[in-house]
Amino acid sequence: MPVRSVLALGLAALAGIALDGQGRVAAPAWPAREVGRHVWTADDPRFGGVSGLELADDGETFAAVTDRGMLLTGRLLRDGAGRLSGVDGVRIQPLRDARGAPVTGRDADAEGLAVAPDGTLYVSFEAEHRVWSFAGPGTPARPLPLHPDFARLQNNSGLEALAIDREGRLLTLPERSGRLDRPFPVYRLENGAWTQPFDLPRDGAWLPVGADVGPDGRLYLLERNFRGLRGFDARVSRFALGPGGPGPREVLLESRALFQNNFEGIAVWRDGDGRLRFVLVSDDNFAFPLTTELVEYRLAD
Repeated sequence: MPVRSVLALGLAALAGIALDGQGRVAAPAWPAREVGRHVWTADDPRFGGVSGLELADDGETFAAVTDRGMLLTGRLLRDGAGRLSGVDGVRIQPLRDARGAPVTGRDADAEGLAVAPDGTLYVSFEAEHRVWSFAGPGTPARPLPLHPDFARLQNNSGLEALAIDREGRLLTLPERSGRLDRPFPVYRLENGAWTQPFDLPRDGAWLPVGADVGPDGRLYLLERNFRGLRGFDARVSRFALGPGGPGPREVLLESRALFQNNFEGIAVWRDGDGRLRFVLVSDDNFAFPLTTELVEYRLAD
């Protein structure tokens, strides 16, 4: 059993917490069911810190970004039963600024990723809060306009989540809203300008770290709650998007686990049976005991 699971079982016994066979806190039934899990490793020193994930319609071809300014591309592997089992053909290359030079320092903290149907990559950054577009891997950045609010975002809590809706409009929101009772502002890029058309409700300490608009047109939101020595709780919700703003929150998954990984990226796709699935990826922060883990869930309906 992994060291992390042994520690979890020991602390749970002291605290009287019920765990499942994987060392995770027992949870009520949710609409999402796990259908595969893989710890992703690589010898390349540039690997790690994965914060944003996008999947093509085939559910295999992926792109990901890291908080050290790297773009990862490759293919997810699944076994004969369709369960996530590995990663193949990974290529790592730096994101580049408008001059074509690799991003460095405060410019390198890539957090959110969205890919348009024509292959254009959109990346949101924190530290220097902004969104850039790229015609493809290895191409120079095209800086997008800024909203005035971006300059006022907290240093380590910027534009973590990024998605594209069915109309091709970018959606982004910051990790923090400023107060526990203040909703999260959602910014939308349309006709070359950012607006702030709606908010998403805040639920205590839960903070948004990833987003995707699924094949069903709904907004899927990944949130985390840092629990100190217990690790990171994770929650996935979805919202219907209408002319009047988002509908009510529908919680699909809530995982409260001792020493659970720091999940930051989400990608939604529809499999050959017509079922919606989503893949989560964790940011290892380049620090033990966290790992880069991919976990896939299938929705019941």
